[in-house]
Amino acid sequence: MAKFSANLGFLWTECTLVDAIHAAERAGFDAVECHWPYDTPAALVRDALAACGIPMLGINTIRGDVTAGENGLAAVPHRRTEARAAIDQALDYANQIGARNLHVMAGNTDHTDARSVFLENLDYAATLAQGHGITILIEPLNTYDAPGYFLTHTDQAVEIIDTLGLGNVKLMFDCYHVHRMQGDVIGHLTKCLPHIGHIQFAGTPHRNAPHLGDLDYHAVFNHLDRLGWSAPLGAEYQPNGPTENSLAWMQGLRLGGHP
Repeated sequence: MAKFSANLGFLWTECTLVDAIHAAERAGFDAVECHWPYDTPAALVRDALAACGIPMLGINTIRGDVTAGENGLAAVPHRRTEARAAIDQALDYANQIGARNLHVMAGNTDHTDARSVFLENLDYAATLAQGHGITILIEPLNTYDAPGYFLTHTDQAVEIIDTLGLGNVKLMFDCYHVHRMQGDVIGHLTKCLPHIGHIQFAGTPHRNAPHLGDLDYHAVFNHLDRLGWSAPLGAEYQPNGPTENSLAWMQGLRLGGHP
């Protein structure tokens, strides 16, 4: 039976992070995850997670100067110092709240040194994270939603992970992004499985609830079950209205049936 994590970057965004954690637990989610929790004191998040009895699976490093179009820093050559500071900030926060995964955002760049800079920053992050039992995640984003992002395909991510050769650097496999860029989500899940640290999903092509798109998540989740995947799957979609009104999919997909 599938388990689900609520991505609070998209779900219950009208609530404070603490209230969103409680809302996710009441709705039946097994875990939560979020993007940038840093405006909320870590102690409040830690207490809310403990009260609800659910884990925070992961958080992201900050995007940088969003008004200037930044979407991460770790592959941007002229932002090395800021990238390291963002990693330090995120690891400290993740450690305080017990998050086991940290998504290190690559950023928008086509600089010839981007790959080597990304590798250096990932090595830095992974070395620090290892002492805390935290996994570093990297995520390919589709070029429709994130034009200019450095990391766009699973093959590119796997090559970077293999080059590093570090056990705590993994792929965040977002079914939505992979389907939009590469298609054949089931095939890519099978191929990438040894490298995957977390899986996310949303309906395609509009990033809405999973039962509203053209990707058959009944087939995807049954395939993951056959592959032996048992960790919570991250629901990272944009609800059309109140989050509670968008959850019709959850019970059916949890049980392996149609919503």
